[in-house]
Amino acid sequence: MSIKQISVFLENKPGRLQKMTSVLAANEVNMRALSLAETKDFGIARIIVDDVLHAVNVLKDADFIAHLTSVLAVEIPNKPGGLDQMLQIFSEANVNIEYMYAFLAPKDLNSAYMIFRTSDTKASEAKLTGKGLKTLSQEEIANI
Repeated sequence: MSIKQISVFLENKPGRLQKMTSVLAANEVNMRALSLAETKDFGIARIIVDDVLHAVNVLKDADFIAHLTSVLAVEIPNKPGGLDQMLQIFSEANVNIEYMYAFLAPKDLNSAYMIFRTSDTKASEAKLTGKGLKTLSQEEIANI
């Protein structure tokens, strides 16, 4: 199952990221994961949240440019070599990773979670589940 990631375009100015987090905090949106990439003029915050539709709506209401993207969320063992085992499955399935980022769940320190963006999420998911990999649903992410 794929989940939805929110990509928020931010001007590359002091305080702009904090403005986004203030909007989310004021509206009781809990971020599960965050990745920030920048260029000279703007940044892209990629976030996984507990309530995607609410979050994207409050961000747009606050004049942020926010888009939804399908990504794969995968639980991996939080141990040396855990990521390597996961990437081996991707390699065997011939799935190319465009970008990825990770987060830990405070409830279960034995697991880590990786967010993967591929060029074709549905095809990648089919290939990966065929290799025995389990992806997380939006509901599972919300309950982490």
